Order: sequence, then structure tokens, then C-alpha cells
Amino acid sequence: MPPTQMLIFGNPKSGTPVMLAAPSSAMDLPLKVLVSQDEAGKVWLSYNTPEYLGERHDIPTTLLSNLAGIRAIAQAAAA
Repeated sequence: MPPTQMLIFGNPKSGTPVMLAAPSSAMDLPLKVLVSQDEAGKVWLSYNTPEYLGERHDIPTTLLSNLAGIRAIAQAAAA
């Protein structure tokens, strides 16, 4: 298996309201970013966007901002 790391992070103040509104979202919370390296040595970041999670779990759009921090974290990890 190539080098791979899973970064897991969460904030109860953000995640709890999401899980209360859409209980199935607990399957994807806390949020995660997968960092992996391919055979050519290129590093990839993979994560589920707030929009995808919203559609997957029928999360109210008013709560998607609670998950939006994943973009900044993924960008910081890529830097």
C-alpha cells in the first residue's frame, strides 16, 4: 500500500446540530481528509464536500456552513 494518512477532525459545536437535524450524517462525521501518494509520487487529498454531504444526508442548507471548514483544512494540508 502506498503512503496514506487519514486526518480526522471535528467540533462538537458544529457537528452536533448537523447530526440532530440529519442523524445519518453521523456516518460521515467527524470530517475526514485522506492524504495518499500514487505510484508516481504525486500526493492526493480526498474529502467529501459539504454539498455532497448535504445531498447524501439531506442536511438543511442552513447547516452546511458548519461543515465548510473542511476546505480550509484541506488547503492547509496541501500547502
